[in-house]
Amino acid sequence: MGRKYIDCRDYKGDVKCSVAISADTDEELLDAVVQHGHKIHGYEDTPEFREKMKKEFKEGTPAA
Repeated sequence: MGRKYIDCRDYKGDVKCSVAISADTDEELLDAVVQHGHKIHGYEDTPEFREKMKKEFKEGTPAA
């Protein structure tokens, strides 16, 4: 299994955010994404939010 990532620059929102998060496992990445999403973007940690975020994971590493 290779690295996966999610990059806030790929999404429009009220908060201008340039954070990209990557990890070796889905579980580690999901935990980091949920923490970031809650603290910075105000999302609630719900099963629906977690499932939505998992679908957005990309293979590889984010662009610089």
